[in-house]
Amino acid sequence: MNRRLRKRRLVPAALLSVIALLSSGCSEGGGDGTGDGGSGVDPATEGGPVKLGILGECEGPFGGFHEDTVAGVALAMANFAGATVSSKTTALDGWTGAEVNGTPIELVGIGCGDDTPDTIRDEISQLVEQEGANVIIGPLSGDEGIAVAEYAKAHPEITVLSGIAGSQEPTLQVQAPNYFRFHGDGAMWNAGMGDILHNKEGWDTVAVIADDYSFGHTSAAGFIADFCGVGGEVTHRVFPPLGTTDYSSYIAQLPDPDEVDGYFWVVGGTGTQAALEAFVNAKGDLTGDQHAGNLFFNPGLASALGTDIAGAYVGGFAVLPGDIKTPEIEEYLASADETWDTLKTGLTGGEPGPPSTAAGFGFMYGYYSAGVALIRGLEATGGDPSPEPLQEALANLTLDLPYGEISLDENRSGIVDVGLSQLVEEDGKIVQKAVAIVPKVDQSFGGTFSTDTPPPSRDFPPCETADLPWVGNEIPVENGVPQE
Repeated sequence: MNRRLRKRRLVPAALLSVIALLSSGCSEGGGDGTGDGGSGVDPATEGGPVKLGILGECEGPFGGFHEDTVAGVALAMANFAGATVSSKTTALDGWTGAEVNGTPIELVGIGCGDDTPDTIRDEISQLVEQEGANVIIGPLSGDEGIAVAEYAKAHPEITVLSGIAGSQEPTLQVQAPNYFRFHGDGAMWNAGMGDILHNKEGWDTVAVIADDYSFGHTSAAGFIADFCGVGGEVTHRVFPPLGTTDYSSYIAQLPDPDEVDGYFWVVGGTGTQAALEAFVNAKGDLTGDQHAGNLFFNPGLASALGTDIAGAYVGGFAVLPGDIKTPEIEEYLASADETWDTLKTGLTGGEPGPPSTAAGFGFMYGYYSAGVALIRGLEATGGDPSPEPLQEALANLTLDLPYGEISLDENRSGIVDVGLSQLVEEDGKIVQKAVAIVPKVDQSFGGTFSTDTPPPSRDFPPCETADLPWVGNEIPVENGVPQE
């Protein structure tokens, strides 16, 4: 058993399930069916139940979002598969009654990631080889996504739907035929940002600071390709390790504010605030219009950094900025508040808060999208969870989701709309306002990336001009309304 991780068992519905789960050992177990656990029975037999394992995130830089990940899947089950959640205050207790075309969807375990590939490999192997999972939803983070895609490629008998792992490699380089990603990657989520900063805000030069791992590389790569594509220059690329606590030596590598037009931040998890505070200590007060960041920039940073952060631009994520409201979005958010009374999520600091707060952020929504995809795939197969029909159905799905339609490219990665935003001051508070939507972005990023290019890294892509399809074609947003 991997004892570094916090484990918790779900309450099963039958004594036989209890015995199987207690004997299996390591992943967070549970579910409402009897299952075959580690009995050696092939979990992918036609006509059997879906035995679902979720790869959550218990520890590490994103450990505060464990509740969010499981809640996303549970909400999909409640909304579209007839499930009833087992607790009104936590998603980690699972659900009962999920069924599609007569096929039960049983939660057999919740794996606990910590942002490292070794741990997530242990967790998925335990879910599949001990708990009998035939479908996996997850993981959350970039390096984990690569490890899970590699495991999936070696185990064609299972079907994996990415939770929200945004590294490029799982779909473009690993290319496991049974790994599906119904969301974008980190590069895609920054599409259009360089165009806005160069052509609207007049930035000619920029320094980039990014977490030194696969998602950080991917997210930085999208911004660099976009900014350089429209004629800007990246003067510095600085890469602190993910999980750094003292950023002073990395901030020292950045140019001073009078030496560059702006800074683009790709520092996530617990590091965003720490890195910005180190910048203030070394370089002086923030000037919001000289800073931009990927999805981890948010209004909450103002509580520590002050309202001078107003003016900063923010890249997209799996959702659209919160001031964009449609009946579909409102219905989705309301369904979360109807399903639970409160949830202790990453966005509420681990304290009880409105479930809709987490539902409107990409971590929960990515797992929700994967859950909906599984349900729609099972509807297409008549409830058959066996690999060949289910994977064929998933590959051909187009999902009509609250934040926009998602289809898959030839590598089973999402084609998505990206919402860009800006932090602005209103009545003394910092809020996030949408500025543009970039429609139908795919993983090729206008021809920048392909199966023949290396994965994003400290020095790839190079800074060079390119003809990107969305430049000048972004859909502007005014007062939360896309101006189509």
